[in-house]
Amino acid sequence: MDVNMSPEEVIQSIQQLHKETGDLNKKKVKKSHPEVMRHALHYFPDWQSAVEKSIS
Repeated sequence: MDVNMSPEEVIQSIQQLHKETGDLNKKKVKKSHPEVMRHALHYFPDWQSAVEKSIS
């Protein structure tokens, strides 16, 4: 996998998605922003962990 986002950029992207849509449903994000999902799962154990880190 080509990693072109840092963990900080992933967190910022999740925060931006939350701000814009208010919805961080895994299936919806995977469909609408697959690169964010792919990188989040690269850096974090699961999607929920990435979300929790971004909103804490």
